[in-house]
Amino acid sequence: MLFPNAVLERIVAGEVDLAFRRWRRPGAVAGRTQRTAAGVIAIDSVEVVRLRDITATEARRAGWSTRTELLEFLRKKPEGRIYRIGLHYASADARVRLREQAGLSANELTDIVHTLSEMDRKSRREPWTRRYLELIDARPAELALDLARSVGRERLPFKADVRRLKELGLTESLRIGYQLSPRGRAVLEHLRGP
Repeated sequence: MLFPNAVLERIVAGEVDLAFRRWRRPGAVAGRTQRTAAGVIAIDSVEVVRLRDITATEARRAGWSTRTELLEFLRKKPEGRIYRIGLHYASADARVRLREQAGLSANELTDIVHTLSEMDRKSRREPWTRRYLELIDARPAELALDLARSVGRERLPFKADVRRLKELGLTESLRIGYQLSPRGRAVLEHLRGP
């Protein structure tokens, strides 16, 4: 589920605790969480609802000024059922804290290098982890499509691989492209050696 930044800010502040979406099948599951640019959002409930049953109060709780605006938004997509999603801000994204940890011990560096080696070993193509770290270090804030093309990959599979590096706290997404995190720079320096 995507949220505009202004709505994310209101979820974090506790002002928005509902969302409405029209889906062919549920795009959220109660009891799960979703990482967003503002942190982790917890999904409390997912229920099918009829348009006529949505109240003005619920529309405001979902971040809309009026019920009419919400209904116009939901009618833009004519197919699927309408879901009312209860949600709340759960926590900051742990990856943010992780990527700032640049003062890594020898054991931590060894563990990260081992994880990267395993990712390379399990890959169906040549080793890629260090190559991507080097690429992002050399070309920060460049379009993912351009980076992907430079290594002979399609954009979506390339982005999926970069997300795997992000899970380790090594990269961070920018408005356009990526950059190495402080942790990522420390790991790359270690990989480059003396």
